[in-house]
Amino acid sequence: MVKKLIPLSEVYRLLEPGPVVLVTTCFKNETNVMAMSWHMMIDFVPPLVGCVMSDQNYSYRLLESSGECVLNIPTVELIHTVVGVGNCSGETCNKFEKFHLTQEPASQVKAPLLKECYVNLECKVIDTSLVKKYGLFILEVVKGWVRTTRKRPLTIHHCGKGNFVVDGKMMKLPSEKL
Repeated sequence: MVKKLIPLSEVYRLLEPGPVVLVTTCFKNETNVMAMSWHMMIDFVPPLVGCVMSDQNYSYRLLESSGECVLNIPTVELIHTVVGVGNCSGETCNKFEKFHLTQEPASQVKAPLLKECYVNLECKVIDTSLVKKYGLFILEVVKGWVRTTRKRPLTIHHCGKGNFVVDGKMMKLPSEKL
């Protein structure tokens, strides 16, 4: 078996952890939505999520100021919306209007839920100790919502450079300890 070296700048494309999410933020009268694929589960109960956000992003400032957001999980039907949201800045356009995203009020945070998304996770920032160095916010999910009209919708996963994978076949295996 022949293997070749992978440029270190490409490693992230092999390790992307989960579905692309649309992060909504709100501070004072400013709201925004951004596409994000750099997130990871940290703990189960309460659910803790780590997410990496560049300090160059408009949403970074809103999240840092408000200390809360919503992680909205879109399905494959929203792929063009997700890419569009990811390719423009909320500083220069209203992405909710441009991409016809419906804001709904959340119950625990000021950031809006996105009606079009399959899942909405209301989150509060609980740890900012790695934000300045790595852009890593630790979030606690304080309320979660799932649309009940579909059994198992297909989510999208970013693989870098405009490439995406759609969830595939699900396999169920025993998870008991041997």
